[in-house]
Amino acid sequence: MYYKLQKLRVARNWRPRLGKRSVGRPLTRWSDDQHKVAGRNWMRVTEDRAKWRALGEAYVQQWTAAG
Repeated sequence: MYYKLQKLRVARNWRPRLGKRSVGRPLTRWSDDQHKVAGRNWMRVTEDRAKWRALGEAYVQQWTAAG
């Protein structure tokens, strides 16, 4: 159980390293991207497997379209 929780924390705190940010601007976090795609209550959406899968596909489409 601890291993699964640790894995979730690592995935939740993942930061994509695309480009550089200006001085003083924080790097984008994975959860920031989830806020854009799923809204502020994205943690609740994870409880519904069908909705979460659809949002995951939308997230992937967003990144593949960006290049």
